[in-house]
Parts: sequence; structure tokens; C-alpha cells
Amino acid sequence: MSQNVIEVLNNIPFKLDTSTLLSELHALEGSQDARDIRDLVEIVRPVVKPKAVYKVSYIDGRDYDKVRIDAVVFNSRVLSANLREVQRVFPYIATCGKELEELDIPSDDFMRRYWMDTIKAMALHASLGYLYDYIRRKYVLEKTATMNPGAADQDIWPIEQQKQLFSLFGAAEDLIGVKLTDSYLMIPNKSVSGILFPTQIDFKSCQVCQRENCPSRVAPFDRDLMKSIGHTVE
Repeated sequence: MSQNVIEVLNNIPFKLDTSTLLSELHALEGSQDARDIRDLVEIVRPVVKPKAVYKVSYIDGRDYDKVRIDAVVFNSRVLSANLREVQRVFPYIATCGKELEELDIPSDDFMRRYWMDTIKAMALHASLGYLYDYIRRKYVLEKTATMNPGAADQDIWPIEQQKQLFSLFGAAEDLIGVKLTDSYLMIPNKSVSGILFPTQIDFKSCQVCQRENCPSRVAPFDRDLMKSIGHTVE
């Protein structure tokens, strides 16, 4: 398949389950919060539309601390090490959908904005799960891992490299409504960009992140892995 092929996934199934949301938000049935959350769900359910876009890309050069993908250079010793035996990779952007971002919620309604942020996170989770499964099935990949700019310590893969990753897609905002700001954050805020790649080992960015007490941690810090790729461990 040509490295220029980009596929948009804009019919990702997502069922906003009210009971799950109430449990996630620790809202008691019969409470005013529960009633308000149910009202919010009725507003959100008709418009929520998680999306994703990915590209089939190929590595056309690599060095100790950098790798070139479709002529775009990414500076990361960990990324280069992870892709040492790989030729084909799958850059992607996934999002909860701009439809949720565009709902009119007053900026001073902090509770409702918190509820909406939780709904966005659920929609993003659905988008990522669908995207990963879709790529694995379509390209017959047994085991995969991902890396995301800014997901670990700054020197692992700097968040500034979001710009290079977005450049692989041209106009991501036109494709799935995700905009990259000048500070390298994404709008909608519940969006993720990264590179999915085949692997024979289990790898998660948390393994090379020394940040303590991170609420998003899904794997323990791996001191030996950090040393194996030449990074200084504090």
C-alpha cells in the first residue's frame, strides 16, 4: 500500500451509557447531580461522534537518536530504538470529536464542564480502542505498541514534535476537526496523536517516564529499559 494513503474513521461506534457515567462521576441515583447528568447525556448523545485518522507510513532513515518517517525527521532516542527492526508504522490522531467541543457550556459552570470532560474522555477511549483494533485486523498485526509526543519525560519524545507528526497528515483539522495550537496542545482537548508500530515486546511510554504519582500511569517505571537506551536515570 502506498505510503500516501490516509484513512479517516468517522463512524466509530460509541454508546454513552448513563449508568457507567454516573458511576464514573460518583453521582448517586436520585440526586440532583444525577438528574443534571442525565439531562446532559440527552444533549450529548445525538451529537457525539468520536473520530480518528491514520496513515500507512514507512521509515526511510534512522540514527541513534532520530528516525525519518515519510521524509519527516523525529528526534527521539526511544522512538528510534523501538523502531529499530520496523519498516512500516502507523501515525495517527484520535479525538472525542469537535461536536462535543462546540457544545455551549458556560465557562463558570465548573461542575458541568467537569462532567463534559469525563464524557469526552470516554469518547476518546472508544476512538483509540476502535482505531487500534482496526489497524491490527486490517494489517494482520499480532502485537503492537504506541508512542505519543509529550507522553513521558520531556527528553523521551518532546511534545514539540507534535508539529512534525501533524505534518504527515496535511490538514488534520479538515480531516477530523483536530487543531494543533502554537503551544503544541490539541483542540479538542481530549485528542491523542502518536505512532502505532508492530513489536515483539510489551512497551508503554510510562515505562520510560520518571514522573511520580501520575494519575494516568498504566505501567511502572522501568529503570533497566531506560539504561538500555542510553538515558541517564536519576
